Amino acid sequence: MSMCDEPRGISRGIPVEALARVGLDAAALHQIVALLGNALTQAPSDQDLVVVFEREVQLLLRMRAVRLREIPARYQVRLVTPTRTADSVVLAVPNSDARVQAVLEAACDPNRDLDDRDYLILSSIAHLGGLVLEAARARSASRARPADDAAPLIGSTGAMRDLRSRIERVALTDFTILIEGESGVGKELVARQVHELSRRHRGPFVAVNCAAVVESLLEAELFGIEERTATGVRGRRGKFENADGGTIFLDEVSDLSASAQAKLLRAIQEVAVERVGGHGVRRVNTRIVAATNRPLTRLVEQRLFRSDLYYRLAGVEITVPPLRERADDILELAGHFLERHRYTRALTLSPAAQEALRAYQWPGNVRELQRVIERAVALAERDSVIELDDLPPQVRGEFTEVLWPSLERGDSLRSWGTRYAQLVFERCGRNKRTACRVLDISYHTLRGYLRPAAKRRGRPALPLDQGPPSPPWIESTSDPGGQSPSKGEES
Repeated sequence: MSMCDEPRGISRGIPVEALARVGLDAAALHQIVALLGNALTQAPSDQDLVVVFEREVQLLLRMRAVRLREIPARYQVRLVTPTRTADSVVLAVPNSDARVQAVLEAACDPNRDLDDRDYLILSSIAHLGGLVLEAARARSASRARPADDAAPLIGSTGAMRDLRSRIERVALTDFTILIEGESGVGKELVARQVHELSRRHRGPFVAVNCAAVVESLLEAELFGIEERTATGVRGRRGKFENADGGTIFLDEVSDLSASAQAKLLRAIQEVAVERVGGHGVRRVNTRIVAATNRPLTRLVEQRLFRSDLYYRLAGVEITVPPLRERADDILELAGHFLERHRYTRALTLSPAAQEALRAYQWPGNVRELQRVIERAVALAERDSVIELDDLPPQVRGEFTEVLWPSLERGDSLRSWGTRYAQLVFERCGRNKRTACRVLDISYHTLRGYLRPAAKRRGRPALPLDQGPPSPPWIESTSDPGGQSPSKGEES
């Protein structure tokens, strides 16, 4: 009987009697499984499942080296398994992720060869290695995944790579961080990533929406309140104390009132809090991450934000780019949201829907994109594809009116160049020399673009009032004053 499955080289189950004949001790396997189970109960940074597995297999078979690894498919190469030499072997490991190839590699000491006993045991242990990889992958994902089922930092553009790099650098410190960005870009997600990558990741992450807290209750909410401060009031810890040993995230800090800003400044300066009704301060070991959707520098200039608090918060800033500045990430994000809801409905985006998503400006950023995808999943008429008509009117608006009809007609690049030249010509007040400078083309090239199509084909041109009407998106850019330039300017 062959020891390998032909398609993927994964060894079939080995009978227990075969393992008994080669002398595999059940106690040894029990030790490996027990140590792996113990590693599961430890913190992810304390016990690595793969490392435990490799170490115990190496000790069991007295191997020089044992390695359980996954090879990404991007390398465009797959190892042939099983591959066996006199002193080493490479075995396939069962794996649910088609994007990688999992293998178990083992090498003997130079003074002995790899015998049949070693090969049979390693072939059986390779199946256990597949379970170890699955458990390690799930464990890593559970640690990296933010709470409240938020999306991870998704995107492959340069802006997102720079953002991840900055997060990794600042996470190594305990400095106060100020996160700036428009509403919906994922500032809390960035704050959670900073927390998860820092040495405080085992501590709590406490988020506070400063705009939603009533000003009269802000001090008790942030700093706590003592027992019997007022009739019927029970004592409780504040958010700063709850975040002791971890991170406190102050969202929309720009919406704090002047008095609330003063109280927050004192807490940051002294790294201590005083409960409402208390008579002493309590020191806290809490990292502060603040976020705002409005530039604090402008608010300081307008005297709407305390300058001393701004200098306490600023210094280490992270700016999250809006979605319109990283349009290449839109489809990747949309695919992530569709994958999240695949158990509800397994849908994909049609080419027209993809182009409409890319053309939209997304004033609500990632949050708006998430809701658009959820709406499409709920309301899509077809069972497998989200069409253009399944998107909200504001998303498909300009694409439906301008781009899609042109694509359906199969307009040529020449016709698009002509329309764009006309658009710039109108915006330049019908001044050809100015339009040439803007378009960076010669005067004769511009005249060729502006010449009616019938005249370019050698036929008499129709008068302007008899030709096809200009699109509204070109006419709307004409000189608002309605004044035509002088003859000298137009020539």
